[in-house]
Amino acid sequence: MGTYRLEALGVLGDPTRRTIFETLAAGPLSVGELAERLPVSRPAVSQHLRALKEAGLVRDRAVGTRRIYHVDPTGVAALRAYLDQIWGEALAAFKDAVESDRADDDTSTKEQS
Repeated sequence: MGTYRLEALGVLGDPTRRTIFETLAAGPLSVGELAERLPVSRPAVSQHLRALKEAGLVRDRAVGTRRIYHVDPTGVAALRAYLDQIWGEALAAFKDAVESDRADDDTSTKEQS
């Protein structure tokens, strides 16, 4: 697993960062607009955005003197691909366990007959 995805998972473990990320999923916003919606200061929002940006989950662009932040679809796609892979492996392991239990039950039933 890539460090990039590990970092993204860790970054989203913080409730404030997760809230910022979820808010940006609804549409692009500036630091000030985000700070107005959260019980944290603008400098704190900037620090959280920096962590999200370093993890590849958000991008920013200059609009005049402001920076507008939005979700980075490439980073989200990489994170989703990782989670899909883990989910697929978990489902395959569950299927194998169920089939193994069924085979054990079938063997046990035949031995009792």
